[in-house]
Amino acid sequence: MGRTILHIGVDDTDSEYGMCTTYLAYMMVGMLRGEGATFLDLPRLVRLNPNIPWKTRGNGAVSLKVGTDDAPRLKERIADLVGEHAETARGANPGLVFLEGEDVPGDVARFADLALWRLIPRRDARRFAQRHNLESSTLGNGQGLVGSIAALGYRFGDATAELLSYRRSDRMGTRRRVLASSVRRMHDGIASTFNSYDSRRNRVLITPGGPDPVFYGIRGEDPESLLLAAEMVRADERPAGHLIFKTNQGTGDHLRNRLDLGDIRPYDSGTVSGEVAADPEVGPGGNVFFGVRAGAPVVRCAAYKKSGLAAAASRLAGGDRVIVGGGVRRGARGRPRTLNVEFVRVLGLARSTVPENPACPRCEKRMKSAGRGQGYRCRACGTREQSKVFREAPRRIGTDLYLPDAGSSRHLSRPRQREGRTNSVRFDDGIPWFSVYDNSGE
Repeated sequence: MGRTILHIGVDDTDSEYGMCTTYLAYMMVGMLRGEGATFLDLPRLVRLNPNIPWKTRGNGAVSLKVGTDDAPRLKERIADLVGEHAETARGANPGLVFLEGEDVPGDVARFADLALWRLIPRRDARRFAQRHNLESSTLGNGQGLVGSIAALGYRFGDATAELLSYRRSDRMGTRRRVLASSVRRMHDGIASTFNSYDSRRNRVLITPGGPDPVFYGIRGEDPESLLLAAEMVRADERPAGHLIFKTNQGTGDHLRNRLDLGDIRPYDSGTVSGEVAADPEVGPGGNVFFGVRAGAPVVRCAAYKKSGLAAAASRLAGGDRVIVGGGVRRGARGRPRTLNVEFVRVLGLARSTVPENPACPRCEKRMKSAGRGQGYRCRACGTREQSKVFREAPRRIGTDLYLPDAGSSRHLSRPRQREGRTNSVRFDDGIPWFSVYDNSGE
């Protein structure tokens, strides 16, 4: 047989009770290396639309690109792995796609672009796979087919990396114990990592809270810095190993799309641009609501106190020019569709004025009311004026970008330190991007 380039896409193998598609990729990489496959790129972790209501955790799908002399055997082994380890009995709905050849067709890439910000029904994914002769299989209801196609097709403009460390089987489901001070030193000491520690709340951000196999995940700009960062983390358990992914986390790619104010659909992600329609309202729990308009349509926006964005949103005023990014929450009885805010960029501020009594031009003292409907009168010299004057008031918000707290950011959200940055993640098979640790944890 000749050498075959094989793309592998997989999604939705986990449930709220356990498993993780990236952990399946970790097992898959070990198997593929044992079968003599050649890796042509880092494993890819592609985060898709975070507003999909039935997603588990970060809505991440995985793809691999390898060279092999026996593609049929590898496909069979991979399908067996998915069938054996996916949490199908607990609600997982896996999708698996294979594609042979160097290049991924443009239509598959466009499908991935759409999956980043819109809800794609699984029936549409099935039709797409049939129409483009994609070799695919599903379990459960097959919802994972959407992500498995998108993971193959996603084209990185900006990219980051993540080192995921996995737990030994005897530790899964137990509490993760990582020394917070070591994560803080890592966060402060390695500038190319991001979203590892929330300094405002003194909170470790690299450890998940569920029963899945991930011990911790460190995000950054390149694999080399992630390996250094991992050496700084101190914990009371020895992980089983790690895998480094190329990923779109921290790129903000789900918000590249500009939403049409006249045709906003539930679960869409994107941005709206326009003017703040009226002064914001503070609702129950300190959450802030405001409208953005561009012409006639007005989009209701919600900035939640828990995210850290409510304080900035409350200082907006009618007439301010803004760009707001977020995801559309489905409407319900008595509540319209709402854009849940992920960032606010203030482009321009409306002029704010406050009324006050006029000053006497002779005495330079503030006049007093002369009685209802009688204007204002200087008590010192008797000079009269009929109306109040307006003074420009300072605003408590500036033209700037306002982001949520690190602990409230989504996987895809672009942190402040990555503003204006476009990164590429190179593949170097000479570094330990995949590792199974020995008994000493090395």
